[in-house]
Amino acid sequence: MTVPPEQRPPEPEAAQEPDGDRPGEEAESAQEARAAQRELFAHTPGFILGSAASFGGSLVGGSQHGVSGGQVTGDVFMGGKTEIHHHGPTAASYASGEVPRAELDALDAVFAEGPAFEAALRRLRQERIVVLSGPHAAGRYAAALMLPHRLGVPAVHALPAETTPATLPAQLTRPGGHVLRDLPLTRNRPLRDTHLYAAVDQLKKTDGHLVITVENSPFLQGVTPTPWEPPAAEDVVRAHLAVRRRDETARLLALAPVREFLARGRRPAEAAEFARELAAYDGSAEAGARLAEFGQTAVEKQCRNWLGAPETELREKAFLISLAVFDQAPYVLAAELADRLFVQFQKLQHPELPPEIPVFGPSAADRLERAHAEGELRDEQTDWGAVPQFMAGFREERTARVLLTEVWTGHPSARPALVAWLRELARDGRPVVRTRTAAAAALLAAADLPSAIALLIDGWADSKAFGPRVTAANALTLAQLLDAPAVPRLLTQWCTDSHWARRWTAIRAFGLLAPLRPELAGPALAALAGRARADVSSDAEAESLIESAALLLSSGRRPGEVLSEFVRLLYDDTPAVRALALNAFVRACDNAEEGALVEWYADTGMYEPDSARDLATLWRTALGDRAHTRQALGALRTWVHVAQRRADAAQALELLLPALVVEAADRDRLDHELRTMRAEDGGPRPPVADRLLDVLWPAASTLS
Repeated sequence: MTVPPEQRPPEPEAAQEPDGDRPGEEAESAQEARAAQRELFAHTPGFILGSAASFGGSLVGGSQHGVSGGQVTGDVFMGGKTEIHHHGPTAASYASGEVPRAELDALDAVFAEGPAFEAALRRLRQERIVVLSGPHAAGRYAAALMLPHRLGVPAVHALPAETTPATLPAQLTRPGGHVLRDLPLTRNRPLRDTHLYAAVDQLKKTDGHLVITVENSPFLQGVTPTPWEPPAAEDVVRAHLAVRRRDETARLLALAPVREFLARGRRPAEAAEFARELAAYDGSAEAGARLAEFGQTAVEKQCRNWLGAPETELREKAFLISLAVFDQAPYVLAAELADRLFVQFQKLQHPELPPEIPVFGPSAADRLERAHAEGELRDEQTDWGAVPQFMAGFREERTARVLLTEVWTGHPSARPALVAWLRELARDGRPVVRTRTAAAAALLAAADLPSAIALLIDGWADSKAFGPRVTAANALTLAQLLDAPAVPRLLTQWCTDSHWARRWTAIRAFGLLAPLRPELAGPALAALAGRARADVSSDAEAESLIESAALLLSSGRRPGEVLSEFVRLLYDDTPAVRALALNAFVRACDNAEEGALVEWYADTGMYEPDSARDLATLWRTALGDRAHTRQALGALRTWVHVAQRRADAAQALELLLPALVVEAADRDRLDHELRTMRAEDGGPRPPVADRLLDVLWPAASTLS
């Protein structure tokens, strides 16, 4: 879906790029692929990432990626309240926290049990562990907190999200109740009955109880979950009213907005929020309007009213649109960049007049109130640590998406100003601004793909500059997560496009997208290999191919399946394809970050015969290939350093090492590397290297 240059509107003069069909002299490696991926995950609105099949909250393949931080109380929805995730050397080092008793008592007073609660409570009392399985946003976490609380335990501890099935016993050291929320499960990291047996043994020692919540999952091996059915929305509303308006419950439930709300089928969290609003109902027209605003229909109507109302000032409309792009981000960003959009609107509406921006205007509180939004001081994670920021966002989480879609499809006359504004934001130096710009373009692409490609994404994709191409790749990645049509086909086409910049964009997008949508890993790798078979035009493009292919292994949910595809590429007739597979494999291995390939192998890969065999084949081939030996040995050092910190990684290396020795030269190469290596800080050889040498020599003796 390449848009011919004559059909694309020209960039503003400041954005014009020099002609040519090769990259300029800028450092293309200024932002390597994994760092760009972390930036994308950190700043993308939660309603987009929450729709990705391989995401559970902020989880990518079982590993946490950065999000803005803050204290978490109660239910968390992505794009709303935020969390701080602390990364350490082992899962056992993460500390669980006690849920405040006041919070439990407050929840107990309004909790609607639902049909499955009593069954889960009986099972928890008898077996000490309950795996509560049910659909997303069905109130599982509230039920999980109430189950041990109703048993009368002295305290309820919330286990950290980093807990894995294998590390459960290490977290259950204190008496009382324990809750592990939304344990991420995959084919490579299932929850087995053996994990629960070990946890029960520990719980008996401490007189503890454990509730694990999971979404409906096929990755429960030997485990029979307790199905969770959410309580009816009316029961949730009744429970809340019983605390504050018991005598008026029947009258309030008979109100027309209430009947309409309950008739639409609501999640428990929505029903609880609605009940709080209903409990404050005083009979006034304003209170009735607040009740009627709940629900998608009300959101759509509100957005149409905002944009179409002639009495709403143009500057405030610009603020609403900017807030939709920067929902749940710092307020100053939405306000600052709203004035830039206001300038574009003025140029469009009154081109004969110079644009004017009032220096002072309404307070932040007044603007947010008019926008049905709210702000609070929360910590934002930066490169320098947590920084307090006044974060602002719509009260109704669906507003941002509805508003952007409405302005794009319902008000096409505003497109020139909106397009010029987004192009300007794509050149901003702040990662959150660039990422939110890509997310906005993705939303517009989901609403009208041809226009979004022609007016925005294609212009970024064929840019000589690095930043716009990253924005284009991010936009296409997020558009696919929003189920925009034809994105994989477009990327496959761009992988062989005549323009090097579009090829680069497609290659990077495939690397970002496949870990989020595992079913696309095979087609993505095939597209990357197809490009490698052609004449790669530059070192920068070759590096991009390697980085993107490595991301398929280092960040995916199904590394075992991708490994088998990599092994298949080793036998390709084209040397460049084989080189791509080996370079990308070594690049993925030379990574000690959380969620890296070494962690997956230690957690589950070594227990899967096919995956272990494929991994050994790739290691053995990379170490024995002269063009890749040095880099492969460097990656092996990374694995040894991880093994020094993690006992399971050390065990995995002990199992892997004999499979790497086929000839005497293999043994000599590994022996030399282990004997001469140094610790991460440059100190003496790490002790785990001596253990691996002990493993290596018996393997070598069988050769003689």
